Amino acid sequence: MHELHRELLLDAPCESLWDFIATPENLNQLTPPELDFQIVSELPERMYNGLTILYRIRIPWFGTHRWLTEIKHIREGVSFVDEQRLGPYRLWYHYHQIESLGTNKTRMIDHVSYALPFGPMGELVHSLKVRQMLKDIFDYRRVKLLELFPPVTDNAGP
Repeated sequence: MHELHRELLLDAPCESLWDFIATPENLNQLTPPELDFQIVSELPERMYNGLTILYRIRIPWFGTHRWLTEIKHIREGVSFVDEQRLGPYRLWYHYHQIESLGTNKTRMIDHVSYALPFGPMGELVHSLKVRQMLKDIFDYRRVKLLELFPPVTDNAGP
């Protein structure tokens, strides 16, 4: 089992960030273009407990895969989980949380627990490729979120 943990501070009200992440189609904006990420299923305007979403994703060196996730454990305005039902991982459990740090500051937390198939061969592939690929994907997400919710600068000066 592997873990990936990321935290990001954003200059945005908690409600605005929640509205963005609770809209399933916005995932496209947070996925690197080289993954050729496509949502196959029809999407509602807002996520709900039990929502399943089918994607098609191209993983460099590993080809195109169908990926079915289920949205669950939603705590409105606070957290939710997307869990793989079918896809390239043996296990994928992605916990998303946001917490208000004041009027216009929000901490976004992503914690992913995952495992690859194929035993020792999967572990080798993880160390050679997958660990870095996931790091790059979450780095891309960070950049995009900072573009969407840019830091507020104080131009008042002396």
